[in-house]
Amino acid sequence: MSQPWSPESWRSKPIQQQPDYPDAAHLARVENTLAGYPPLVFAGEARELRRQFAEVTQGRAFLLQGGDCAESFAEFSAAKIRDTFKVLLQMAIVMTFAAGCPVVKVGRMAGQFAKPRSSGEETQGGVTLPAYRGDIVNGIEFDSRSRVPDPERLVQAYNQSTATLNLLRAFAQGGFADVHQVHQWNLDFIANSALAEKYQQLAGRLDEALAFMRACGLDGVPQLREASFFTAHEALLLNYEQAFVRRDSLTGDWYDCSAHMLWIGDRTRQPDGAHVEFLRGVGNPIGVKIGPSTQPDELLRLIDILNPENDPGRLNLIVRMGAGKVEQHLPRLIRAITEEGRLVLWSSDPMHGNTIKAGAYKTRDFASVLQEVREFFAVHRAEGSYPGGIHIEMTGQNVTECIGGCRPVTADSLSDRYHTHCDPRLNADQSLELAFMIAESLKGLG
Repeated sequence: MSQPWSPESWRSKPIQQQPDYPDAAHLARVENTLAGYPPLVFAGEARELRRQFAEVTQGRAFLLQGGDCAESFAEFSAAKIRDTFKVLLQMAIVMTFAAGCPVVKVGRMAGQFAKPRSSGEETQGGVTLPAYRGDIVNGIEFDSRSRVPDPERLVQAYNQSTATLNLLRAFAQGGFADVHQVHQWNLDFIANSALAEKYQQLAGRLDEALAFMRACGLDGVPQLREASFFTAHEALLLNYEQAFVRRDSLTGDWYDCSAHMLWIGDRTRQPDGAHVEFLRGVGNPIGVKIGPSTQPDELLRLIDILNPENDPGRLNLIVRMGAGKVEQHLPRLIRAITEEGRLVLWSSDPMHGNTIKAGAYKTRDFASVLQEVREFFAVHRAEGSYPGGIHIEMTGQNVTECIGGCRPVTADSLSDRYHTHCDPRLNADQSLELAFMIAESLKGLG
């Protein structure tokens, strides 16, 4: 029998990856202020995403989840949001049209501000300060004032998330996402690449299909004119998340209305920990990052806690093993879950297990990213299970943060446009190349 759950029951559990706020009274005031603000999303939207997750789990759709490693207060603009949204639309079109597979679109946006750290401290030049934990907690500048956790940043994160969601909803519903505009989604800096030509050829075929539908009188369906788009972030700062827990007036269930989907990181998935306790009680679809150290018994215990009703739309297991490790660690997890009849959505995070150093820069080799995705598909094919999604850190900006790709970024060119506040992201070229590869892999499942 599980213990009774409440929005604050997590506070009695051991917790990892939390900042040390110097003024508890100030933090409590901010938490109370946030709890009185309007929610960022609505319970009905989270239920719709849960319905779409069930379609993915049962092999009838594919999950595309992408966006910033960590959102920034300083680099917040309509153009940045628009360009990331554009790339996600392009990737979805490639997968949908090339593979004949519906794509569920979820952005790491409007709330992805906090980052777990391998150490609580950072040392430079003999000076040790608290680690940077994302703009929602403290500043990236390496000085003692910036690194003090500031509760007011929670409010700033809420305000920026509100503005981001407003713009995303406008893009998704206001005509920008109309598939008749598919040629206009291309970004200027990839216009002359080989991938752009491949994309334009696909867009031309789509135009022909739309012309045929128009001739048959089928061109007026709303799905062609607007996009279904959802948001997600890691539920790391539980005091922030608790502030947005609301009881749904239609069902009486609790939902975390800071995002449509929340996930638990590989560092905070302890079955007896605060993060698992918090997310077990909200009705949102949720994710859990699964690293190479995950054991079958531990994973089954997590599933028992987080999805006791075995709902196919509830739980997304996000696999982050690292290239060359998927075939070693993933099959036993799939077999354990299959044997127990557990219904989960499997997706691949090919980013976090493939981080390397190139001189002074943290980077990822795009070849390793592609390799891990291929291994993910191959293992599922061998086990008879469904590889349901992809979870990537990417941006619509013309960055040089991950080496490789069809228009390759080299180790020497990383400094040209290395803008990330935390981990390296795929640029639009690399994201689109990944989408074409996934589309071919999905075709092979048919």
